[in-house]
Amino acid sequence: MIRTLDLRDARLTRSQIQDKLPRIETDIELALATARELIDDISARGVDALRDQAQKFDHVTDYELRVPESHVLEALDALDPSLREAILESIRRVHIASAAGVPPEKTVQLSPGARVTQRWLPVERVGLYVPGGKAVYPSSVIMNAVAAQVAGVSSIAIASPPQAEFAGRVHPTILATAGLLGMDEIYAIGGAGAVGAFAHGVESIGLDPVRVITGPGNVYVAAAKRLVRGIVGIDSEAGPTEILIIADDSADPHLVAADLISQAEHDELASAVLVTTSVDLAQRVEAELARQVGKTRHQERVVQALSGTQSAIVLVPDLAVAVTVSNLYAPEHLEVHTENAHELLPELVNAGAVFVGPSSPVSLGDYLAGSNHVLPTAGQAMFSSGLGSYTFLRAQQVIEYSTEALREVRDHIRVFADDENLPAHADAVDARFSEFSIEEA
Repeated sequence: MIRTLDLRDARLTRSQIQDKLPRIETDIELALATARELIDDISARGVDALRDQAQKFDHVTDYELRVPESHVLEALDALDPSLREAILESIRRVHIASAAGVPPEKTVQLSPGARVTQRWLPVERVGLYVPGGKAVYPSSVIMNAVAAQVAGVSSIAIASPPQAEFAGRVHPTILATAGLLGMDEIYAIGGAGAVGAFAHGVESIGLDPVRVITGPGNVYVAAAKRLVRGIVGIDSEAGPTEILIIADDSADPHLVAADLISQAEHDELASAVLVTTSVDLAQRVEAELARQVGKTRHQERVVQALSGTQSAIVLVPDLAVAVTVSNLYAPEHLEVHTENAHELLPELVNAGAVFVGPSSPVSLGDYLAGSNHVLPTAGQAMFSSGLGSYTFLRAQQVIEYSTEALREVRDHIRVFADDENLPAHADAVDARFSEFSIEEA
């Protein structure tokens, strides 16, 4: 079901290891042309384009593009009490953890009268996308909305695909979650079209352009985000989910297999990778996978994901190489099931989120850990972060110098300005002092 890669050859270089790593074989470039057509159509035809796309992709007609309040209230009334309780607890935990991502304003004193303050300002308006494909994701509403609310964003819009099963309405669990978060600007728009509508706005339904777009989606959503980046900010071009587990002889094969399956059930293109120093553990995990897959609801989807080129059991000679493999892979989710997990942590620098120990599965992070589950995929953890309150903040520097503090650096500014052949830069400084005028310069 799942292949095994043997990387125990000590002669392998980092580049050779990189080339052998299991990766999903998809190319966002192939989706760019389609996404561009959809976005351009919305920019040109507005609501008519959105309705045509909904009929083509979501198989719905005659529905409310902007969700009325009555739909949200009905969804709230019908929400299962146990799910309501779980949603509220997730909101509480994510709110607490997100608050840690808001940096405090800080002022530094460089010399008497010379101050620079770093402050963080929220963007004015954001668009949050919540997918509606193979599963329903109230958790994604929470992760996106709470982070934006904690950051202080004053205007938040949500888009999620209209559902044929619910007569063109957004899925009621999505609506109920938005209602519990106090959100009332919700649109029944899916896929790349939602990204385009957020970026350019649709005036006839009251959808103003946003400043930042976040949220997971399929390859067309990722392509659309790439196309509008620069017009708006985005979180990342999130692709199919990934889990990489580093494990040694101390790991429980039953738990390792269960965690691999938990992410494989998302999508046929999901990546499930075990990196281990133990041949015995590898064999036991493989046996556990065969046993557990037969009992899981989405068996066909899981088998396809585990059998794909993007999934593998990777044998390594020692944990140092395991760390190298993980950092080169830069997984969305990294689990560490080793005796010395905390000793490895300082070296595990490329991962969207790290789950330490047998009682910290990725599933915990998906819902109730308090951490955010919108994370970089496809190696993007090498250079980007997961979603957080900081995603919606902009750093701004405030500079305040007294006359004497400016006088202290006046001559240095003249040296720089003359060297760069920009003398007016220094003239502007000299103009602050009574003994100088530009005419005399």
